[in-house]
Amino acid sequence: MCYTVWFFQRAILQIFPVRVMIALLLFSVCCAGQDSPNTTTNSSEIKSSPINVNWLYGAYLPRNVELKPLNGHQRVQLYFRQTYGTWGIYVKTAAFSLADQADNSPPEWDTGVSGFGRRFGSRYGQFAIQNTLSFTGNYLLGYEPRYDRCRCSGGWRRIGHALLRNFVTYNSTESEKRPQIALYVGAMGAGMIESTWKPGTDDAWRSGYQSVVTQAVFGSFANVVGEFAPEIGKILKRK
Repeated sequence: MCYTVWFFQRAILQIFPVRVMIALLLFSVCCAGQDSPNTTTNSSEIKSSPINVNWLYGAYLPRNVELKPLNGHQRVQLYFRQTYGTWGIYVKTAAFSLADQADNSPPEWDTGVSGFGRRFGSRYGQFAIQNTLSFTGNYLLGYEPRYDRCRCSGGWRRIGHALLRNFVTYNSTESEKRPQIALYVGAMGAGMIESTWKPGTDDAWRSGYQSVVTQAVFGSFANVVGEFAPEIGKILKRK
């Protein structure tokens, strides 16, 4: 147990510098109530929609919406929103790019505007490839691509649900759990492909492994925030 906690602490500090983690957390709190499938729907339509995309934790399903399999058209819509049509992916890309800029990673790219532009393009390309591979895998397997908020009570049970769902999903029955194969194959593939254009990353397998660890850590963090986003939004409104 102690080793597991230590591992996640080290992984978080290596992947997300403290300043970036704090910025992401504060920004996610500020945007907790802005869960929108598109820019024109009202709040009641958002709550009942089977396709909701948040900037930080991605596709999710509210508790009051029945978990039903998405058809092909809905899956394609979800993919385009997550990859191109939701402003959140650009904010998330910028956050990771700023961390790379602060760490001067890779050092072959300068620390000026042009260097940041290269890091931003590299990160966005990685995220877009990961989304594409994950979408393809989930489509072929019939797996659920959305995070469903726990229909349970109790903080620890909800946290456990959020963490578990980063590693397992549902098959086409929407009740039987399966490993998140497409999600992590997508992360591995995106990291390996990124190594082909990113200087100083000759080891494709290592790049893929780092991408998988990033998904494990950031995905767990994002799911927990997504699980408690309604409560966070209520607290902010009261204040």
